[in-house]
Amino acid sequence: MTIRVLIADDQPLMRAAFDMTIRAEPDLELVGEAADGQEAVDLARLVHPDVVLMDVRMPTLDGVQATKLLVAEDPSIKILILTTFDIDEYAIEALRAGASGFLLKDVRPEELAQAIRVIARGDALLAPSVTRRLLDTLAGSFPPQPKQARVLGSLTDGELRVLTLVGTGLSNDEIAHELFVADTTVRTHLRHIFEKLELRDRIQAVVLAYDTGLVQPDTR
Repeated sequence: MTIRVLIADDQPLMRAAFDMTIRAEPDLELVGEAADGQEAVDLARLVHPDVVLMDVRMPTLDGVQATKLLVAEDPSIKILILTTFDIDEYAIEALRAGASGFLLKDVRPEELAQAIRVIARGDALLAPSVTRRLLDTLAGSFPPQPKQARVLGSLTDGELRVLTLVGTGLSNDEIAHELFVADTTVRTHLRHIFEKLELRDRIQAVVLAYDTGLVQPDTR
């Protein structure tokens, strides 16, 4: 199956680098390039990409707003945030808006190609070097939002425990070990959590855990 990819970046050199990476992979197809967020949204409506490589800071319409528009119009589209900046409010807001992953632009070509495949099959992705900084930033910069905490009322006790551990950055295997349950039980809980809370993936679950105050800095 060929994965259709759209590049959105205001820097021609970065677009050219991503272009080369995509064209070198037989299972990836470049279907368009955009120089700003609005162009990305307009082009996506025409070419229907599976994955959008989205820069965060662009003129006319930034990557956060473009992500919100694209996900609202087509929930199946996957957004991979690529930026030269470290984890900051822009990147986190893009994840909140529905992006499925985050990588720094100095990623190696083979890592970028693999990231596109991971995103395309519906898995969330964060660069290992970024994961802890994301959690630290969420814990330190964004206080709990009590109004959002009400959405957790639909979860069972088991689902709440799993969501809490997801928010601390544990993998499924680690959660299973922590709760003394089977890995299949963890996956079932996660599926129910995503369905009940209308979450796209694991990243949105992590963000929600912090937003609601379910996870606090001292719970990690």
